[in-house]
Amino acid sequence: MQQKYHNILVRSVNWIGDAVMATPALMAVRETYPKARITLLANPMVGQLLQGHPAIDRVLVFDRKDEHNGLAGRLRLARQLKHEQFDLALILPNSFDSALIPWLARIPQRWGKASDGRSLFLTKRFYEQNPPQDRHEVQYYCDLLRSFGISSPQSGPLLATTLQEDDQAAALLALHGIPAEAMLLGINAGASFGSAKRWYPERFGEVARRLADEWNARIILFGGPDEVGIVNEIEQALRGNCLNLAGKTTVRQLMALIKRCNFFVTNDSGPMHIAAAFGVPLVAIFGPTDHVGTAPCSDKAIIVRQTVDCAPCKLRVCPTDHRCMTAVSIDDVVQAAQLLFKANITGEP
Repeated sequence: MQQKYHNILVRSVNWIGDAVMATPALMAVRETYPKARITLLANPMVGQLLQGHPAIDRVLVFDRKDEHNGLAGRLRLARQLKHEQFDLALILPNSFDSALIPWLARIPQRWGKASDGRSLFLTKRFYEQNPPQDRHEVQYYCDLLRSFGISSPQSGPLLATTLQEDDQAAALLALHGIPAEAMLLGINAGASFGSAKRWYPERFGEVARRLADEWNARIILFGGPDEVGIVNEIEQALRGNCLNLAGKTTVRQLMALIKRCNFFVTNDSGPMHIAAAFGVPLVAIFGPTDHVGTAPCSDKAIIVRQTVDCAPCKLRVCPTDHRCMTAVSIDDVVQAAQLLFKANITGEP
C-alpha cells in the first residue's frame, strides 16, 4: 500500500521542452497523492510555464544566476526548503546538484534516478541498466515515478493558460490589426539548445510566405531574447508582412499566443512542445536531435527530417557541414504543412 505523504516537493527539469514532457508525470503525482500539498521547485522559465498547473499547488523558484548562485546560494536554497518541512522530494533531473539540495534540506524521503554519483543522497533509487532505445521522454518520466509506485492512466502533456491570459493575447493581436477570426500561422525559428538545431531563416521565411499566401493567413514570428537577430532576418525576408514578437514576450504570453495559432512551423524546441500540448497542428524540423525520444506528443504533428549518417548526434554546434539541416528543403516543409492542413483544418482525408 502506498504510504501517505502530505507535503511533497517535486524538483523540476530545467528546459521548457523537458518540462512540458514531464507534465504527465506531474499529473501522476497529483492522482497518487490527491490530498497532498505539491510544490514544484523550478528555475524562472519553467516556473512561469507551470504556474497554475492543475498538478501542483505552488511554484518555488530557484535562480542559479542570482539568489542561489554558487555554494552560498545552494546553502541558502537548502535552508529555505528545510523550513518548508517537506516529507518527500521527487527528483526528476539526473544531475548531482538536484539531489544534493534536498539532502542538504534534510527532506526525509528523496527519490530519483541512481546516476551522476548521487545515490548516497537518495533514499529510493531508480536503476535502469538497458533503457529502451525507442522510449519517448514522456514515458521516461512516467517510468521513473512508476518505479516508486506513482502512476496514473497514460496521458499526453498538459498545459494551461487563464482566460485573462487568452484575452490579453487576443488584445495584443488586435492592437497589431489581427482580428479574432484571422487564420494565424506561427513560425518558430529558434532553438535555445544550440545552433545545430536551427533550420535556416531564409527558408523559414519562404515557407511562411508560401503558406500564408495559400491559406490567407497572418504570420506571427516567435523567438527568445537570444534569437532576435535570426527572427529579424525572417521579418526582412517577408518585407515586414508579419508580427515579430521575438524577445518581446514572457513565457506565459508565449503560451497564450501559441495556443491561439491555427498552425505552427518550428524547429525541435520548447515552443514546439508547447504547441503540441495545446493541440496546435504543427510541422517540426529535426536534424541533430532525437526524433524518437523528443518528438512532439500530438496526433496533429508531422516531423520533417532527412536521414544522414551522423544524425542524431545531439551536438549543440555542428562540427562539419550541417548536412542534416541543409538536406531539409523548403518544399519538404511546405508539402508536409499542406498535408497536415488538409487533414486537420479542412477535415479531409
